[in-house]
Amino acid sequence: MPSERTLILIKPDAMERRLAGRLISRLEDKGLAIVGMKLLQVTPELSRQHYAEHVNKPFYPLVEKFITSGPVVAIVAEGPDAVSVVRALMGPTNGRQAPPGTIRGDYGVSRQMNLMHGSDGPEAAKREIEIYFKPAELFSAKQSITPWLAAPDEL
Repeated sequence: MPSERTLILIKPDAMERRLAGRLISRLEDKGLAIVGMKLLQVTPELSRQHYAEHVNKPFYPLVEKFITSGPVVAIVAEGPDAVSVVRALMGPTNGRQAPPGTIRGDYGVSRQMNLMHGSDGPEAAKREIEIYFKPAELFSAKQSITPWLAAPDEL
């Protein structure tokens, strides 16, 4: 599977609970390369851009209120099949339904306060990365550890 990039947001609930370091470690432990990272406050305008497909839905005001309630860490991670790898690491949206071993299964009990956002597909990842990062803010994932993470035909 070729290498791809995905956007991850460590949401305000995880920041308030001081879980950012643990969550970043889970990404790194899996073998994903962090090629972009920054701390920021999501504004209502940025929220509407990110969640454009949900803006007119009845639940959107709660989404905006939550995502703008505190700082987030925006991350671009890269690796083989990064989008689906991150989604599997996170687990189902509702922490009560997420199995142990997933991030939400280990740290979450809520559907709304679900600790992390991960792009739901490669096209969404591309769009979301462009919302949060300028090209100059992203780096190469060339790492000396890469040959030890996956066979050459998997990278």
